Amino acid sequence: MSSQESRNFDNGHIIRVCSAQIASTWEEPEQTLLKAETFIRHAADCDAKLICFPEQFATGWDPRPHKNIQDIHGGIISSLQGFAKEYRIGILGSLREVHHPLPKNTVIAIGGDGGILASYSKMHLFSFCHEHEGNSPGTDLGIFEFDSLTCGMAICYDLRFPELFRLYAKNGVHVIFVPAAWPQSRLGHWELFIRARAAENQMYVLGVNTTGKTPVDTYAGASMTADPHGTIICRAGEAEQLLFSDIDPGEVEMTRSGFPVENDRRDALYHSLLTRRKG
Repeated sequence: MSSQESRNFDNGHIIRVCSAQIASTWEEPEQTLLKAETFIRHAADCDAKLICFPEQFATGWDPRPHKNIQDIHGGIISSLQGFAKEYRIGILGSLREVHHPLPKNTVIAIGGDGGILASYSKMHLFSFCHEHEGNSPGTDLGIFEFDSLTCGMAICYDLRFPELFRLYAKNGVHVIFVPAAWPQSRLGHWELFIRARAAENQMYVLGVNTTGKTPVDTYAGASMTADPHGTIICRAGEAEQLLFSDIDPGEVEMTRSGFPVENDRRDALYHSLLTRRKG
């Protein structure tokens, strides 16, 4: 277990959240969910209000999936809903969601009462690994309110596309959860993008990565949280573990008002330049 430096939990605006760096049991969701329950119970015992798991954690990430494709009423999400209700903790878990003609890579936000708060399907599919051949892309943001936080969701490769994070910032999001299966070979980019997306948008970004080896790739954890200044405030190693972060929406608001970068953006000009024909 790791956590950032202890803070004053009498401040009602600070919310403790947890990144669950877990290795998947390949294509065995029931076994992975048994392990996940232990992580959830421990996070709740440590006063976390919400826990986020990696990308397709119950099965392992597959760019061209053929098994364990479920709707949100299937075994993976219904199990998480049961755990959320039993341990009174919010849970973010992703799955291969049924969709025609191809499934979607979707993360579901569940409240502490077991109800579904929001969903988000991965917008940017990883064509380098042929994910676009096995999945349909998402087209909507995933925003939900949790206690005093306005939260957003992205998935893994989305980190390389700052426009998505900019849209979340324009919607007042304080923190973005990014479940991922980010490979060991590109961990340098993982930290770079987490820090950049946080600093650019003056928000918290939690990257929750898997670890271990699957038939697709080798992963090495390094889950981490960046604050609204782009500073890494907590980081995991390579082993399975829980990583705790204290999220303060007041820090986001103070950073944005104290250094109002937003006022200097020129969105209309960007759009004009993007659509202008070359002479």
